[in-house]
Amino acid sequence: MTVAAIDCGTNSVRLLIADVDDAGVLHERDRVMRIVRLGEGIDRTGEFSAAALERLFTALDEYEGLLRAHDVTRTRFVATSASRDARNRDVFIDGVRSRIGVDPEVIPGTEEAALSFVGAVRGLPEATVAAPILVVDIGGGSTEFVLGADRPQAAVSVNVGCVRMTERHLAGDPPTAEQVRAARADIRAAIAEAARQVPFGDVRTLVGVAGSVTTVAAMALDLPEYDASILHGSVISRSQVGDATLRLTAMSRAERASLGYMHPGRVDVIAGGAMVLDEVMAAVGADEVVVSETDILDGIVYSIVT
Repeated sequence: MTVAAIDCGTNSVRLLIADVDDAGVLHERDRVMRIVRLGEGIDRTGEFSAAALERLFTALDEYEGLLRAHDVTRTRFVATSASRDARNRDVFIDGVRSRIGVDPEVIPGTEEAALSFVGAVRGLPEATVAAPILVVDIGGGSTEFVLGADRPQAAVSVNVGCVRMTERHLAGDPPTAEQVRAARADIRAAIAEAARQVPFGDVRTLVGVAGSVTTVAAMALDLPEYDASILHGSVISRSQVGDATLRLTAMSRAERASLGYMHPGRVDVIAGGAMVLDEVMAAVGADEVVVSETDILDGIVYSIVT
């Protein structure tokens, strides 16, 4: 069976088309990401902007062609942080339905966390992940924490992410020391809230997913360009994350854009995402983070076929 998962977040909309065999093994056909910044301004206005919706709908027109080309039999469209917050999400829902032919599911943060956990953990070699495992998914508008072994046992979503922190605090180019302090204080408060629901003291392995984590890892490994095959399953130390975060916050946008592994859509928001990862590692007391290139998209595919 050929199925498709679409993950619509605050910063990007991503598509995974895959075959799943009788043993439940996922065989990827196509994986595409478009940065559409759907959540642009939503922290301030509470609504999707017309420009953000147009960027999303343009990407979905492209995706609809891929769904037809691969003869996809089932599609699940999951919308996360920005779509939970928007007052005008009816326009968003109608636009998705008219282009993809399915209704978008605006899921709660706890379900987002559970899908991320399944996708991340099933995609990693067992030798790299000793349970209990904490999967941290740093998105544009929110960060999900989910703890478990073979399945999630505790999960929470908090409203800090790379786009939200950038829009709220990091206006400077590069950000000022005061702006960085304000962002870190906001992030620490959210992580403390998460720690009241997820027992950080139980964690044996920290797994990080999504673009902020993989981009920080690419910097830590000094990659000349983005290479998912190197990044997936890599282990990055806390000191490497801290060093990368300091470098990213000190760089101008032009300097970040010149990095070979930097996606253009992450240039202005990566410092905020790096700070979230840095603060999570400090709060958990993790000496290292395992990087996963499989994530909520893979989890959505598994949810379709199980």
